[in-house]
Amino acid sequence: MSFKELKVTEINENFIKNIGDEWMLITAGDESKYNMMTASWGFAGVMWGEPTVIAAVRPQRYTIEFLKEKEYFTLSFYGDNKKIHSVCGSESGRDVNKTEKTGLTPVFDNDTSAPYFEQARLVLVCKKIYVQDLEKSAFLDDEIKSKWYPNEDFHTMFYGKIIKALAKE
Repeated sequence: MSFKELKVTEINENFIKNIGDEWMLITAGDESKYNMMTASWGFAGVMWGEPTVIAAVRPQRYTIEFLKEKEYFTLSFYGDNKKIHSVCGSESGRDVNKTEKTGLTPVFDNDTSAPYFEQARLVLVCKKIYVQDLEKSAFLDDEIKSKWYPNEDFHTMFYGKIIKALAKE
C-alpha cells in the first residue's frame, strides 16, 4: 500500500481523539539512525499562521536526542494497533531495536529524510520551528505539577510546522 499526499487543510481528523485515544509515534532521525516513541499528549492547530503540531517529550526519552538534532520529525497514527505502542512506549531504543521488535517498515521522506513507517494510516511530516522546555514556575495549578511531574522531569515542547500530510491509499 502506498501513501497519497493531502493538503493539510484536507485532513478530516479529530486530533483530540487521535492523540488521546489512538496515540501516535513521534519519530526523528534519518536513514543512518532514528528513534520513535509512543505519545498520547500533544496538540494540532494553527500557530503563527501555519498548520502546527506540538509534540511533548520528557527529557529522559531517547527520542529527544534526535528531535533536538534534526530539523524534521514525523507524527504517525496506526488506528487501534496498540502492540506498536506498547513496545515504543515502554522500551528504549537505547536498549532494543524497536523497528525489529514491532515489525515496522521504515520509510524516509524524499524531501526531508524524516522517518515514518509503512504501516501508518496517517503521517504528518513536520519542520521544527520552536522548542521550549516547560518551566516549573509557569504552572498555575500545583495539582498538575504534583500529579504529572513528581520528579520535575518537565516536557520539552517541539513545535512543528506541518509541511506534508500523507494518508494510506
